[in-house]
Amino acid sequence: MEQEFELIAKTFMGLENVLAQELTQIGANNVQIGRRMVSFTGNKELMYRANFQLHTAIRILKPIHHFKAHSAEDVYEEVQKLDWSKYIGEGKTFSVDSVVYSDEFRNSRFVTYKVKDAIVDQFRERTGNRPNISVANPDIKLSIHIAEDDATLCLDSSGESLHRRGYRQESVEAPLNEVLAAGMILMTGWKGETDFIDPMCGSGTLLVEAALIARNISPGVFRKEFAFEKWPDFDQELFDHIYNDDSQEREFNHKIYGYDIDMKAVNTANFNVRAAGLTQIIEVKQADFKDFKKPANKSIIVTNPPYGERISTPNLLGTYKMIGERLKHEFGGNEAWVLSYKEECFESIGLKPSIKIPLYNGSLECEFRKYTMFEGKLKEFREDGGIVKTESEKREMASKHRFKQNRDFKRRIDDMESNQDDDIRTFRFHSFEDKLFSKYSGKKERRDNDRKERRGHDKDFASDYKKDDNVKMRQKRFEKGGKRGGSSYPRKKNRNYDNE
Repeated sequence: MEQEFELIAKTFMGLENVLAQELTQIGANNVQIGRRMVSFTGNKELMYRANFQLHTAIRILKPIHHFKAHSAEDVYEEVQKLDWSKYIGEGKTFSVDSVVYSDEFRNSRFVTYKVKDAIVDQFRERTGNRPNISVANPDIKLSIHIAEDDATLCLDSSGESLHRRGYRQESVEAPLNEVLAAGMILMTGWKGETDFIDPMCGSGTLLVEAALIARNISPGVFRKEFAFEKWPDFDQELFDHIYNDDSQEREFNHKIYGYDIDMKAVNTANFNVRAAGLTQIIEVKQADFKDFKKPANKSIIVTNPPYGERISTPNLLGTYKMIGERLKHEFGGNEAWVLSYKEECFESIGLKPSIKIPLYNGSLECEFRKYTMFEGKLKEFREDGGIVKTESEKREMASKHRFKQNRDFKRRIDDMESNQDDDIRTFRFHSFEDKLFSKYSGKKERRDNDRKERRGHDKDFASDYKKDDNVKMRQKRFEKGGKRGGSSYPRKKNRNYDNE
């Protein structure tokens, strides 16, 4: 059995528990929750699966060296202890990203330069040549985290942030992040048992993420590439097997509905839904929430209304009052979940929430609130066996310091990107005796043409797609001859969700 090694999954604050559950489900071991991160152990296959299958991870890091860093010289000397020829091949480029929480190191860029210099100097001394730096598209991406004097140097196995799924072809102002959207849906417990409604859908992020969860489709199917595909020990056959395995996907016998008052948003959402190949289960129409009528079937609402921050909304509080009125009169017997920012907005809804979950939407300190809607009087609802608040929700709401434990609710994050970096100030890693990288046993093949064919991301495709709605933007394993991998790997039959 292949030796397991340390891994770190980064996420947004508030999604750590959801991510930990996802990791457990895919077979991760030693799962430990940190701040904006979850550590775990697994082998190479699990690392590939984590990148490909997790809905709530931003990126997956593989630690390769832990050390004490009391000074810049310590960083330089410790980095030089590694044999970098194992990680960076001849002619390859690399980049270094630094996250620093330390009185000694005030400037993360300075740490970046020290790591870069140590690697470049080692190559120059041993070979006479030096690898080049590429910030935009490096072959190998490194990440160093320093918390006081504890330093961890990692390989970034993801590359581009995992929230960039690949299906978003167009956007509206202030779109919801895909990872946050998926986390919100998973927090509700919905897995496709009922219809799903977003009455203020914007560019359709919640709709597409809901469809992926309902069908149990891996979000990585839309990606052009992952950083680990450029690693010297990349196992092409193993990843091809993961990529083409659709055995865990399931049927979805309900519908997902999206509405928006803005026709531009409706067109954008429809374009993104078609790009994802999910038009058979997602329906998007122009409609004002004030005209919302009770759906014929059991449903759940998950929505992210405007906050009045990045999107100017006339009569913002009136909008939230309308939301409460529609839910109360037209959504009895169902659940509604609302993400918003200002307390006065929630107060305008005028309904008592079952649960309040603190979440960050970018730098904004938000809450995700659940409303259990019932018809008639509360007493009669409970006598009939209705549950407004579950036992776990009661315990959560009764936790006196719940908000303070998860985040400082009164404090803003100054840098929007800082929420995407894991915080290891209070985290202790597992210790491992083994070295993390096995030697590469075969020659890496270049598969640029195959990648373009199997994933269908030609530069001219978007314009062609507008002309022909039948063009399949997600090719993954659905078009004959469009599979991943080399010719030795068996190809699957023609499949496309919109044709099923």
